Amino acid sequence: MTTLATTAIIVSYRTGPRLHECLYALAYDPAISALLIVDNGNPDIEVAWLRTFAGKLDHVTLIEPGRNLGFGAGVNLAAKQAPDGDLLIINPDAVLKRGSVEAMREAAAGRAQPWIIGGRIFDERGKELRGPRRKTLTLFRAMTRFIGWNTWTLENTPAPDGPIPMPVVSGALMLMSKAGFDQLGGFDEDYFLHVEDVDICRRATEAGGAVIYCPHAGALHYGSTSEAPSATVARHKADSLVHYFRKFASSPFERALVALLAPVLKAATIARARK
Repeated sequence: MTTLATTAIIVSYRTGPRLHECLYALAYDPAISALLIVDNGNPDIEVAWLRTFAGKLDHVTLIEPGRNLGFGAGVNLAAKQAPDGDLLIINPDAVLKRGSVEAMREAAAGRAQPWIIGGRIFDERGKELRGPRRKTLTLFRAMTRFIGWNTWTLENTPAPDGPIPMPVVSGALMLMSKAGFDQLGGFDEDYFLHVEDVDICRRATEAGGAVIYCPHAGALHYGSTSEAPSATVARHKADSLVHYFRKFASSPFERALVALLAPVLKAATIARARK
């Protein structure tokens, strides 16, 4: 397989202390040729650190849009500046496991474009987190999850031994070719935060591409390190869920059902975040 450039993209909004650990792992991974950091609104002291960090390393670029664009729009902005090759999208509070890019490239070999390769996301104890392996998101699966019946995510099922097709992988660790990303038009910027990864996986599959989960790639994800208020994050997630279901509703009946359930989805999402 021809080795192309791999550009890592980080979008950071008040990420907290784990951001440095994330960036050092990426900057010194031999499989990553460029690192683009989008400052979506960090404290002044953090911005100063990021400027110094980027200034010391030729392959690191800090992008400062001057406001919080949202996650998807931030990734899209960085992707426009990336060279041809692959794009590694990873959360700012995740630490990439060495060798993951190589494993994801291998899993991508021969796949139909636009392909997406996801990896294993785990916590500090090594336990797989919710999100890396998911079924297609439906209204039924969303609603049952709120009552404690998980019919969507697969972290409690046996892990595969090697790369396998998966309807949805996590945007916390996702590899795409720049050509495939551009083919799909990048992330849908109508999602400010959350669900944009579910959306792009669905669009990739519908476009005839492949979505693959690669267990040999992974990242330690600390999670909940952002200083963003949890209530604000929950509202963004609620809005994103409603947008997703409205966007993919395929019949008048389904559109009516989404309209009926939208207030319930929003209320349940916000209430869940308060627990």
